[in-house]
Amino acid sequence: MAAAGAPARDQGPTATGHAGLVAIFDEWRAFERPPLVDGAPDYGAAAMARKLEALKSFQDRLAALSPLGWPRDQQVDHALVRAQLDGHEFFLRVLQPWARDPAFYQSLWTERSDTPEHEGPTHHAVVELWTYAFPLSPADEARLTAGLSTIRPLLRQARINLTGNARDLWLTGTGTMQAQVADLERLADQVKSAGAPLRAAVAEATVASREFVTWLEAQAASKTGPSGIGKEAYTWSLRRVHLVPMSWDDEVVLLKRELDRAHASLKLEEERNRGLPPLTPVRNQEEFAARADAAASRFMAFLKDKPVLTVQDYLEPALRRHLGSFVPEATRNFFAIATHHEPATLYTHFYHWFDHEWLERAPHPSPIRRRAWLYNVWDSRSEGMATAFEEIVMHAGYFDDNPRAREIVWIMLAQRAARGLASLYAHANEFDLAQAKAFQVQWTPRGWMRPDLDLLGFEQQLYLRQPGYGTSYVTGKALIDELMRERARQLGEAFTLRGFFDEVNGAGMMPVSLIRWQLTGEKWKGAGR
Repeated sequence: MAAAGAPARDQGPTATGHAGLVAIFDEWRAFERPPLVDGAPDYGAAAMARKLEALKSFQDRLAALSPLGWPRDQQVDHALVRAQLDGHEFFLRVLQPWARDPAFYQSLWTERSDTPEHEGPTHHAVVELWTYAFPLSPADEARLTAGLSTIRPLLRQARINLTGNARDLWLTGTGTMQAQVADLERLADQVKSAGAPLRAAVAEATVASREFVTWLEAQAASKTGPSGIGKEAYTWSLRRVHLVPMSWDDEVVLLKRELDRAHASLKLEEERNRGLPPLTPVRNQEEFAARADAAASRFMAFLKDKPVLTVQDYLEPALRRHLGSFVPEATRNFFAIATHHEPATLYTHFYHWFDHEWLERAPHPSPIRRRAWLYNVWDSRSEGMATAFEEIVMHAGYFDDNPRAREIVWIMLAQRAARGLASLYAHANEFDLAQAKAFQVQWTPRGWMRPDLDLLGFEQQLYLRQPGYGTSYVTGKALIDELMRERARQLGEAFTLRGFFDEVNGAGMMPVSLIRWQLTGEKWKGAGR
């Protein structure tokens, strides 16, 4: 029997070629999950050290499996697996959220992420509450009871594992765990009529979470260190995990340029629209619902009729499940402000929900590309495409009859560039979290980024927890722009927007650099190894 944390050994002949790659990938996905202690994943220092040591055997086996001579799509699969193994190494060697980040121990997730997987590091026993329908069936009641039962042993373990000195991560992580207490209290109300085992599991998880928050608060004064990972580690992750052909310094240059471009373009748009009536925010739920419904219908018709991309029948229902609802003016965050002025401006970003449908309904032929990959390897494609699509449909004419809405597109780009640039400075430890938040507020136009609402803290906390995520919106967009230019040059008159999106979507939810290689045969220097 293999030692705990070590990879299993194949007892049969070793597979070669692409089949061997799939075998390594499948075995690694099973290995990636930690062993259990008292029913909860083991993130103890010894267990994680064993994982890092055992990971080397997977990296060695992959390196020995040379893809030279394979078809291009199989070589791309090889690079994708290598990026995920490097992501695992970075997680174990540098990021170490089990030791540095109390938010890693959040178990209860009430909403589905719009991205293929969670937007930051999560543990292996999370409870996806959004997957349950209330009142619960007996089977779901048993499943939820089992899931909640891991919270107490996991938080008991966390008090031993959390030895880091990252002050901003500690303070924001405490807030995350306070939110879990509130979520569990709401869950207790939802399951009042459930069986005794589930009610007891909710109560135990609530007490454990509350006690954990008290412990975190007691330790806070001793946490005095920086939370950023530094430029060198950031660049290593950017190039080898996310396969972005840039460094920390390159991203600073790009995001500064995009921040300038967004602000300048907004001013030019305002000049163009001088004399036009301003957009009027919606005033109540009835008006919001009517405008949201009309915006969804018009947006989907535009995509079909222009034509921009291939629109399957299931895409419009996917969009309509996320149209939002009226929010009182005093509590509107940045994106609520945008949608209350013109709902369609944010709906253009909801390419995310199309991605979910394609992943589930049109899986890629390669078994390596059929699932959401770990360590946010997909962020340049997921967030980059959603951000790029906002500007693409604007330039394609979507807002020609509503020119004031074009202003919001530039405001959204400015906000994303500002928050991404702030996150870069935070990871270089040139900004603490308060400075990063202040920078984001300062450079978001029209005062739409408010420091008194939760969104600001959530975004900068996420980007501090997940290096490279805060910049992926703008960096991924730039890579997609470059890919479009190259593909248009290759195809000449045969290039169409719909054809381009069909190709990109068909390649799978992977880094844009790999999609470029897949479609053009060209590699970006500086991405991968």
